[in-house]
Amino acid sequence: MLVLARKASEAIKIGDAITVKVIAIRGGQVKIGIEAPSGVRIVRVESHPTHRSETVSAPSSPEVTPQ
Repeated sequence: MLVLARKASEAIKIGDAITVKVIAIRGGQVKIGIEAPSGVRIVRVESHPTHRSETVSAPSSPEVTPQ
């Protein structure tokens, strides 16, 4: 897993077609916006039953701190 630090209004690109942008940060909540082609399926993992078991059993990765 790649962990990146972003500030509000900063974004990252995934390939040529997907952009993930930090919209707002308030307390412990981060709002993100995702721009992707209409053919790309975007699913919230915590609310999708077929992904729940994968999330629980996924190995943990070391935390990366920004420098």
